[in-house]
Amino acid sequence: MSSTTAATRFSVLDRSRTRAGRPPGEALRDTVALAREAEALGYHRFWVSEHHGVPGVAGSAPTVLAAAVAAATRTVRVGTGGVMLPNHRPLVVAEQFGVLESLFPGRIDMGLGRSVGFTDGVRRALGRDKDDAEDFAAQLGELLGWFEGTSPTGVRARPAEGLRVPPFVLAMGEGARIAARAGLPMVIGDLRGREKLLRGIDRYRSEFRPSAWASEPYVVISGTIAVAGTPEAARRLLVPEAWAMAHARTHGTFPPLAPAEEIEARAMTEKERDFYEAGLAGHLAGTGDQVGHELETVLKETGADEVLVTTSSYDRTELLDSYRRLAALFAPRG
Repeated sequence: MSSTTAATRFSVLDRSRTRAGRPPGEALRDTVALAREAEALGYHRFWVSEHHGVPGVAGSAPTVLAAAVAAATRTVRVGTGGVMLPNHRPLVVAEQFGVLESLFPGRIDMGLGRSVGFTDGVRRALGRDKDDAEDFAAQLGELLGWFEGTSPTGVRARPAEGLRVPPFVLAMGEGARIAARAGLPMVIGDLRGREKLLRGIDRYRSEFRPSAWASEPYVVISGTIAVAGTPEAARRLLVPEAWAMAHARTHGTFPPLAPAEEIEARAMTEKERDFYEAGLAGHLAGTGDQVGHELETVLKETGADEVLVTTSSYDRTELLDSYRRLAALFAPRG
């Protein structure tokens, strides 16, 4: 274990990925169970996500799921990665996080993104369109105003007003600049696009303006990390998600995760194979020693304050083993 890795916070984002042949409710219960395991292993945060109309993701209501996670745990910080602010009225988001913080004081994070629905049908169902993402900076300012009691409407956000729920901006493209100008912590990924990642971090740090929420930049890097007893076993963990992405790129639908052995036996088209192989490449995957060495390099390059691990796989036993092995890299020695 390196000194840099040991000094860095590690957290988990779970997307409540559904598994082939199993009901969506099982994926949600698996998320809650993983949160308890992550807490026991010493992870700093446990976040959940927001997706709508996606067959392969059960997590469509992140604040509801965050409440279930917080109720099932005691010490780990709980939040969202993230609530997609263009899909919601800022007042409603403030009220939801105000309720969460009131129920679980000092443990709630408010991760916020600027994406809208992935398809035209989902956007219509949400009453949104692609242009709504362009209003994110204004929506973010309004949301923070509800906590600060600065809304000009005369309405008070109950019970949010006066509470301190740490906000984080998911930095996709323009998000890094928005996070910097708002003076907020930033979550940026993925680890495979190292040059793009470093450009986003540099932009964020150079343009950061201290605020009432953060006096200095705080960088969370996110991505897939798979740790196993052998490089081959670590690669197998990546297979279900890589195929789901390849299927989405070639068929337009993001499916439930399938077993690795079933995917590896599949006859793929050339286009599917290209997307699949690309999905397997570039992640931090291997044995503990291999991943530890790669992590040390990434942390030195980025100067990140925290790593948010986003790994998904079909086999929950192997996935949990990966999180245990990763925890052994950053856990303090007795």
